[in-house]
Amino acid sequence: MKAIVYTKYGPPSEVLQLQKVENPTPKDDEVLVKVLASSVNQGDVYIVKGEPLLFRPSFGLPGPKHQIPGGDVAGRVEAVGKDVEQFQPGDEVFGDIGGCGFGAFAEYVAAPENALVLKPANTTFEEAAAVAQAAIVALQGLRDKGRIQAGQRVLINGASGSVGTFAVQIAKSFGAEVTGVCSTRNLDLVRSIGADQVIDYTQEDFTRSGQQYDLIFDIVANRSVSDYRRALRPKGNYVACAISAVALLLGPLISMFGSKKVVQLSHSPNDKDLVFMKELLEAGKVIPVIDRRYPLSEVAQAFRHYEEGHPRGKVVITVKHDDKT
Repeated sequence: MKAIVYTKYGPPSEVLQLQKVENPTPKDDEVLVKVLASSVNQGDVYIVKGEPLLFRPSFGLPGPKHQIPGGDVAGRVEAVGKDVEQFQPGDEVFGDIGGCGFGAFAEYVAAPENALVLKPANTTFEEAAAVAQAAIVALQGLRDKGRIQAGQRVLINGASGSVGTFAVQIAKSFGAEVTGVCSTRNLDLVRSIGADQVIDYTQEDFTRSGQQYDLIFDIVANRSVSDYRRALRPKGNYVACAISAVALLLGPLISMFGSKKVVQLSHSPNDKDLVFMKELLEAGKVIPVIDRRYPLSEVAQAFRHYEEGHPRGKVVITVKHDDKT
């Protein structure tokens, strides 16, 4: 099969190569998925570059532990191991395999059955591939860490990106009043996915507007502790999605001695939350936003756009097979 392979850490344009490799063989508890789409996430960037260095031991020393990147996957079940109970060949599935070996930037991948769920019938493979990691990050940040409640005022900082477009829609599904922060060119997009108010960060500083929020979900993490505290209501919650020194180092101290809570999000892939997102997709409460699509052979270009282009929503990888599936 064809796959994107890297054997050393470095810039994606230098280390990612399209190669022919052996097809994977599913273990007893795994399914073999014919990959039809994947997408680029920050986690993929981290493992390819081997950065931050703090995470290098988990990525693999001295080189990558898993040499085919790609966490998000959507495709069709090709074969199942003897212990698999949930799926059968022909089932359309999606999921996040970033916690069990990656490998989605390929024509086929073997994955544990509990990393996958059935794809919603009203969602394309490309849309499903956009969901798994980014949407679960948003869901767990808002619901589990932020303890979102109906009627709360919620601010999404970075509302037009891969996680932010899901966060806006998920927060609305919980009945929150949502303010999205983005650049000028993305104001209409953020409104179109349900934000009640939008703030153009090039024109207005949300931390100095005098407005306060019950929950700030921060995908950018580019402000100071005092800035975020000023924008939080008493007993408000601040959740950092991006790696933030504010949340990692000062969060426990701030939370211990004040009514405002500051936490760093570390998402945990699981099939229960995938089913939750599947139901939101089926109900039309969440619609994935796709910025660009790249073929498997252009994954390095997709990484470049992801890192430099400030994508509006998700950057998706489409996987074509010789049989035109």
